[in-house]
Amino acid sequence: MLSSHTLSLAIHRNWVDLYETIWKPEFFPKWASGLSQTPLEQDGSLWRGKGPKGPVKVRFTEHNPYCIMDHYVDTGLSKEIFVPMRIVANCAGSQVLITLFRQPLLSDERFAQELEMVNADLQRLHALLTT
Repeated sequence: MLSSHTLSLAIHRNWVDLYETIWKPEFFPKWASGLSQTPLEQDGSLWRGKGPKGPVKVRFTEHNPYCIMDHYVDTGLSKEIFVPMRIVANCAGSQVLITLFRQPLLSDERFAQELEMVNADLQRLHALLTT
């Protein structure tokens, strides 16, 4: 079993409206630096981009009524990494939840860096949606 950490961010926006704004794979590069630093290009059911360490392939859950935005990232290093993501109601606003699973052989320092990167990504998302 992998250890995990869930990061959370409140956004003062209706949760369904927020989901409808950000669920599309094309929107992710605007804020998720770990997925792609260039626009993602669709290739069948996969999306391809250039991540911080080279090419990445990403699979996303289909649009759904539950505001689930899970994605699977393949950096070419042996297997897909599952990244659960949810938008949930928080009174009149929303809570964005992203869980990171610590991958085998990942050092404490590197896992902390990944958590910091995702936290910075969430702050970018917040700025993008509230300015």
